[in-house]
Amino acid sequence: MAELIPFDAREGHIWYNGEMVPWRDAKLHVLTHGLHYGSCVFEGERAYGGEVFKLTEHSQRLIDSGRILGFEVPYSAAELDRATREVIARNGLSDCYVRPVAWRGSEQMGVSAQKSRINVAIAAWEWGSYYSDLRLTRAKYDRPAPNTAPVKSKAAGLYMICTICKHEAESRGFGDALMLDYRGYVAESTGANIFMVIDGAIHTPIPDCFLDGLTRQTVIGLARDAGYEVIERHIKPEELKNAQEIFVTGTAAEITPVRAIDDLSYQQGPTTTRLMDDFRNLTRRVAKAAE
Repeated sequence: MAELIPFDAREGHIWYNGEMVPWRDAKLHVLTHGLHYGSCVFEGERAYGGEVFKLTEHSQRLIDSGRILGFEVPYSAAELDRATREVIARNGLSDCYVRPVAWRGSEQMGVSAQKSRINVAIAAWEWGSYYSDLRLTRAKYDRPAPNTAPVKSKAAGLYMICTICKHEAESRGFGDALMLDYRGYVAESTGANIFMVIDGAIHTPIPDCFLDGLTRQTVIGLARDAGYEVIERHIKPEELKNAQEIFVTGTAAEITPVRAIDDLSYQQGPTTTRLMDDFRNLTRRVAKAAE
């Protein structure tokens, strides 16, 4: 097994508040508000052939997420797009993962910190498949209701329950956890949207208390273009036994077939395979256009 290099000990460059800095120098203070109070938003992006898939949509979502949390990211989407391309090129990367992040700094400590600086950083590194043989188990926690948390923001604080649930799932031999929503309907995994194939139609939960992922939107479009019926609805957990295929989608996950959910087993069927091929072809076109 290859040695795991800690993220604070890697080589390269990170774009930090408008400047390209050496990777190991991209640091923040221990009394940073985003660390203590979760005033932080981020994006996960994948580049193919050096160009991020749906880059501007990701950049705009970072800005929108910050506004939901009550702060303004001090860069436009176009400026973030340029910075992202600079980071990828400076690090000599082609197919890679990109992580933009914005957070309140260390100027104030306490729940209220409206005079704190909004910092922005963008890092990129090689990252292969997020999942391998994906088996899910029921998560310990559920997705919160829209009137209890900023569910439309890709806010770092919302991922606390994801980390807890994924760690618990992994300790039990699973790859991830299946989260329900506050009403008891199927929501998503800890880091990806979920789809199921039932009698030829594709069913997926309504994203009313979790992110409507950009990959999710892309896959729905690909499925409809291919002639599949796509039904967005509330899905009860007991309906999982009716599915012939289940897969998850996300920037990191791309399209990954689900092999099992607790004691239910699934095969990678023709629908999942077709969409995986179509998505791969789409991202290859992005890479070719970037050449």
